[in-house]
Amino acid sequence: MLKKTYSVLLYLFAFWGSYFHSMKVEAIQYEPFMTSDEMRQTVFEYIEVDYNRTRRHRALGYLSPVNFEQKNVA
Repeated sequence: MLKKTYSVLLYLFAFWGSYFHSMKVEAIQYEPFMTSDEMRQTVFEYIEVDYNRTRRHRALGYLSPVNFEQKNVA
């Protein structure tokens, strides 16, 4: 049981490490922030506008939400 839990933790750490690296490179790096509110807004926009709309979802047949809507509305 402990070995399985450890394996899951390693997977989660790898996932979140990759996610935060992508966010840093794509959204935050080289941006001059003046306030914490600007930082929050930039992170929110990255997650809600860029990441969630382009990420492939298992529940949508491994399509991004935009591609899923285009495929099923047309």
